[in-house]
Amino acid sequence: MTEIAPSATLRTELGATLRLAAPLAVANLLQMLVYAIDVIFLARLGEQALAASSLSISLFGLMMWCFSGLTGACAPLIAAELGRRAHAVREVRRSVRMALWLAVGCSLAGMVVAANGEAIMLATGQDPEVSVMAGKFLGILMFAMVPMIASNVLRTFVSTLGRPFFATAITALAIVVNVLGNWVFVFGNLGAPKLGLEGSAISSVITALATLGAYALAIRHDLRLRRYSILGRWWRPEWPRLRDMLRIGTPIMLTILAEAGLFSGAAFLMGLIGAAELAGHTVALQVAALAFQVPFGIGQAVTIRVGYFYGAGDREGIGRAGLSAFILSLAFMVVTASAMLLAPRLFLSLYVDPAAPQNAAMAGFALQYLLVAAAFQLFDGTQAVAAGALRGLQDTRMPMAIALFGYWLPGVGTSVVLGFWTPLGGLGVWIGLAAGLVVVASLLTWRWSKRAKLGLLPA
Repeated sequence: MTEIAPSATLRTELGATLRLAAPLAVANLLQMLVYAIDVIFLARLGEQALAASSLSISLFGLMMWCFSGLTGACAPLIAAELGRRAHAVREVRRSVRMALWLAVGCSLAGMVVAANGEAIMLATGQDPEVSVMAGKFLGILMFAMVPMIASNVLRTFVSTLGRPFFATAITALAIVVNVLGNWVFVFGNLGAPKLGLEGSAISSVITALATLGAYALAIRHDLRLRRYSILGRWWRPEWPRLRDMLRIGTPIMLTILAEAGLFSGAAFLMGLIGAAELAGHTVALQVAALAFQVPFGIGQAVTIRVGYFYGAGDREGIGRAGLSAFILSLAFMVVTASAMLLAPRLFLSLYVDPAAPQNAAMAGFALQYLLVAAAFQLFDGTQAVAAGALRGLQDTRMPMAIALFGYWLPGVGTSVVLGFWTPLGGLGVWIGLAAGLVVVASLLTWRWSKRAKLGLLPA
């Protein structure tokens, strides 16, 4: 394995972090394109089909993010095992096995939720006809959950073992499969029946299975990965390892829920303010989410790098890994923030035509929100890296509490006050988003800086 031994200089660590983070960030960006493909195809079916798919994917996507965070706890565990002993084959296999067990278990629970999709939509006051369509869509899409979460576990395994480029290549393959699947099943090409909305769900299931199969083939044919025999004795439980994974992963899952709640709640607040504000919010948030994928990838990388040194008991290495990630993230976010300030219309044109008369109101609001997005870019990247670094130290409970406090009290609280009790309206909601990110980033960074005094470092 490469890049596991403690590095001697900050420059060396910067290179190691960049080599790990770059393919993960590209894979994250490509994953957004996988989801965008469904929207592109379904938009041609009309507003109801698009609304049904949007509602369904919101519910399904939230569960996917949460379960990915839960099972992603195998990353710091595997990294620490490799840091302690470079050839910890049995220990790594046990962690991956329990992560796969957890992936199947939580996916089955998610499938039960998805099977009741229509009832959930009706209970939240959605249009009955749209709810029926969403229920049928989720009834098919739920079969993608097990392969999707299992693929996330395998992605973590190959990345931690120094093969992050597999994540990039396989995600690119998923784009091709999803485009072909939507073209065939949504519109009935190549002799297939024209299934419309349900056809897109079938395409997603096929894409998920193809992704899982691609990871299995990559692991089987790579000499370094194959020697771990991750499916060896797959039936054998490792209860202490599973408890460790739940101990680390459950707070990560709740942290994701807290952050998702902030941004989902913002969309609800925007809907109460006005349709144009909601449309502008949706587009601006897409731009911010696109920029976030790079620091998110750096955060995934620093979890692994810090985990290596944590397992090796190398306190200096832990510090270098964290500092390298902060430097890389801040450098990138300075560039994106500057670009949003200098050329906001260029970013908007990725999604809509800001010059079109029918988009005038929406584009005007989106441009305002992008100014706030540019301001909180540095804090968004900082909180992603700080959270990732702390996960490498297997510290997730207090970061969860910080996220729940920061996103919901300063974040949502400021959004409500400024959005409804001042003339700022939608701009006030976005200032609330920034406030939540600033508080969380500041507290997580403080906790990382005090890691020694707080007893987070290995003895």
